[in-house]
Parts: sequence; structure tokens; C-alpha cells
Amino acid sequence: MALEPIAMWGAGRAVAPSDTVRFAAIGTGIRGCELLRASLLVPGVECVAACDLYDGHQYAAREAIQKNVDVTRNYKEILDRKDVDVVIVAVTDHQHHRVVVDACAAGKDVYCEKPMSHNVEDGFAMVEAAQKGSRIVQVGSQRVSSVLYVKAKEIYDSGRLGDVYYIQAYWDRNSSGGSWQYPIPPDASEKTIDWTAFLADAPKRPFDAARFFRWRCFQDYGEGLGGDLFVHLISGIHFITGTNTVPSRAQSTGGLYRWKDGRDFPDLLETQYDYPKFKVSIRCNQNNEGGEFIGFYGTKGTLIIRGSTLTYRPQDTREQPQSYAVMGWPAEMRNEYMAKWKAEHPQQMPLNYKVDDSVEEYTTPPQYSDVADHEANFFQAVRTRKPTVENEVFGNNAAIGCHLANYAYFNKTIAAWDASAKKIRG
Repeated sequence: MALEPIAMWGAGRAVAPSDTVRFAAIGTGIRGCELLRASLLVPGVECVAACDLYDGHQYAAREAIQKNVDVTRNYKEILDRKDVDVVIVAVTDHQHHRVVVDACAAGKDVYCEKPMSHNVEDGFAMVEAAQKGSRIVQVGSQRVSSVLYVKAKEIYDSGRLGDVYYIQAYWDRNSSGGSWQYPIPPDASEKTIDWTAFLADAPKRPFDAARFFRWRCFQDYGEGLGGDLFVHLISGIHFITGTNTVPSRAQSTGGLYRWKDGRDFPDLLETQYDYPKFKVSIRCNQNNEGGEFIGFYGTKGTLIIRGSTLTYRPQDTREQPQSYAVMGWPAEMRNEYMAKWKAEHPQQMPLNYKVDDSVEEYTTPPQYSDVADHEANFFQAVRTRKPTVENEVFGNNAAIGCHLANYAYFNKTIAAWDASAKKIRG
């Protein structure tokens, strides 16, 4: 069954100029341009400026938005503009903290790409800045605004799964692009890139175009598989289960087996998480095309998200006599057991009893964009001043899950979350 798309704010009617939200894009690389293209599907919004440290990304931003907007390398020029209500931040992970904190101080609402933070301390500073400035914040794990995940949450909340004690998720890829080995533009140089601004607080080093365009590979700027893919899975699990917290501990294993190109993150990472009510197992592997998967295993049913398809399958929970367990009993004793069991468990008449074994399957609509829905959710919150589906607290909790996974992997220890101290302890 194809799900109906969620009606976006302003859909089907004209939006008055006074209701138009004007935004600027800070960071217009791969993801930044994707967000700009998605914004064209959202009614009542207008991009007025863009910022990026690479000249080529600035040109790409104009092409994505189909408009000759003002461009700059200095994001603070964006924050000084009075015609900018909102900023969409799609810079490297290690730049999120300073850009978001400065944007909140400048009175701008913020859509910040996932993972929200590069480390635990940055995340809590960003939460404080957003709340101090009364800013609307949306973190960009767009699955939580997807019609597929909304349906999954509906089924989960209905109780049809029974008690869920185990959740499994993975996102596996098998390509150079899926492993961040992106092509480097032929004009990449210190003339076309502000290398000093890119480094910011990261360790100083000579210009390296690979580090600029493949930044997810390096701990100085990114969070590896945790920040790229774990965070989507964690956010989806939190949204569907209504869990807005940090797991108490994490154990990781994995390694760098194939993509030995100078990166310092593993290409295989598997983490076991302890949550208050269930366990979660997450794996990301850049050496096999397994796709995107989340499975919720309940005592009454199973809920599977695989790519753009959602499947619910109930389990037959009717009591049955334990014929296997009594095979070692003498025949007379077995027969007495079966007779007693049948007497204590009278079967309902066939006309009055039906086992619900029907499988439900749902898919997203053709040409569906959960990115556009996630942006629409954000811009609606900007107008109403109501919290977004993935606000700064939600985004911070999901990001800490990534930090726990990496801490456990690199330190070869169990990573425990100390909530009172807001620290990870080994």
C-alpha cells in the first residue's frame, strides 16, 4: 500500500509575501545543495544568500536554487543580514558548534545537518545556545519526518508489537561514493578554498584537498560511520519508539579492512547499545551492499523497515501443548499431560476464532522526498514557534549515541554514559 504524503504547510494555496520565510544556506557542498533543491518543494520559503569555503560550491548553490543569490565565504556576513530569518547549516561536523551557536546568538532559527555535534561538549553548548536564544532548531535526520516512519510509529504505539526488547538496524554500502572517496574537483587549491577557515579549531596542517572534500574520513572533522549513518538509524529508532534519551552504555567492534586511503575511521562498525527498555544492535559496513534496515522484534509482532518499504507481521501467540518437551516421558504420562492441557485450554469454535496472520506492507509515494517533508516541518515550526520533530535535545541525544560508539571502538572498552556529569566514561 502506498502511503499518502503528509500535507505540507501552505500546500494547495498561495502564500502571502508576509508569511514567506527567508533563509540562507551555510555550507553548500553535496548535502547543502541537496537541501537547497528540496527547499524548492516547500511553499512559502525563499533562499536569499549562500556561504561556502569553496568557490565551486558557491556556484553549485546558485544552480541548485535556480537563482543568482548573494554568495560569500564568511558565514558571519550571513548572520549580519536583516533579511535572513533562518540558516540551513550543512558544514563539516567540527564546524557545527560555532556556526550554530553564533546563529542562535544572532537571532536566527537553525536547521542543522546531522550529527548535531562533533563531540559531547559541543552538543550541550549548542542546546544551551538554542534555549537561551529561544531559537527553533531542527536537526537533519530527515527519516523522522518520513510518512513511512510516521506509519511505523503508529503501529508501534498501537501495541500490536507487544513488548519490544530487541531492535536491530544496519546500513551497508559497497561503493567508493558510499565510502566517502569522493572525486576532487580539478580546480581545488588554496585559491579556490579558504583552507584556514576550514581548519578552524582543528589541528593545523598544510593544504590537503582530500581532507576538505572527504572530511568524513577523518576524526578532526567528522564522526565517520557514526555521524554519517548510525545517527539516521538511532534517530529513527528514537522517533518510532518515543525514546528521547541516551543509551546507558555501548560496546563496539569493527575495523578498517578495505578503504585504506589515509582515513582514520573504520569501514566496518558494529555497536550494541543498552537502553532502559530494550537493546539495540547497529551495524554499518562499507564493504557490502546491504541497504538500510531497522527491525523491531516484539512479543506479538515484527516491524521491518527496509529502504522505502515497511512491513508488519503478527506472530501466532496462541498457547500450544509442549509435545516436544514431553517426548522423554512414558506414553501414559504424556497422554495424561495432553488430556489435562486440552481440558485447561478449550479451543474456540472455528467460526468464532480467527488468528490474525495478515501481513501489512506500506511504501512511500512515487517521487517522495522525506528531505522536503523534514524541511517543511522545520519551516512550519519557525512560523508557529512550536518545537520541531527533531529539536536540539532530540538531536543531541542521537549524536551522543554516535559518540558512544566511536569512544567504545577507539578505546577498546565499554563506553558508559554518565548523565549527571554529561560525560562518556570508559
